[in-house]
This record gives sequence, C-alpha cells and structure tokens, in this order.
Amino acid sequence: MEEEADRSRPGPGGMALPSSLYQSLITKLVVVLDLVQQSEGITTPQAKQALLHATNDFRNAVANARRLALDLPGGELLVREQDEVIAMLTQLRDGKRRQLHQFSAFVMPDNMDLDSAASTP
Repeated sequence: MEEEADRSRPGPGGMALPSSLYQSLITKLVVVLDLVQQSEGITTPQAKQALLHATNDFRNAVANARRLALDLPGGELLVREQDEVIAMLTQLRDGKRRQLHQFSAFVMPDNMDLDSAASTP
C-alpha cells in the first residue's frame, strides 16, 4: 500500500508512522464532500458509484489511521491513566535520586580496624 511505504520518523517503541496516511485524510474527506455537493447531486449511477468509492476509501483510511494510533505503546490508555503512570514514574525517579544522594553522602570511615586473621582460613 502506498501509505504504508511512506514512513516518517520512528515513534515510541521504534514504530514508524506513515505520515502520508494522516495527511491524506483531509484530501479524501474533501473528495467525498465535493461529490455530495455537485450540482447534479448523486442522482446518476456514475455519481453514486463515485461517492461509494470515495466514501469507502475515506472510511478505510480512517480505520487504518485509528488502528495504527491504537497500536502505539500506551495508546490503549486514557489521558488520565497516562498522567497517573507519568506521576508514578516521576515519584519513582525522585525516590531513586534521593537514595543515590543519600548513598553518595554516606562517608565510609578511613580508619576501619581490619582483622587480618579474619580473612585467612
């Protein structure tokens, strides 16, 4: 398919999105609207066939775009759920940073008494 051959930059997870598919949605919708608003309308069999073809083309493009958008990682989550995941990950990151800061501030005593006999069998 032509739309699938044209790939834009990779999306999340390394998936590439076909930008031409999304760009063509407006064009396909305009074709449908033009056919509906023609002066002779959709009274002739040729006009009805052209409208049917344009409508199916637009419907298929929308379904394909929706499927690709839902296949993106996280695409099944609502915006509220995505915000909750982001907040959770931010808290986790901040906690790890605090632990790292505490660990780096911990000073090991230089004059530890080592028992030389403890390490020999």
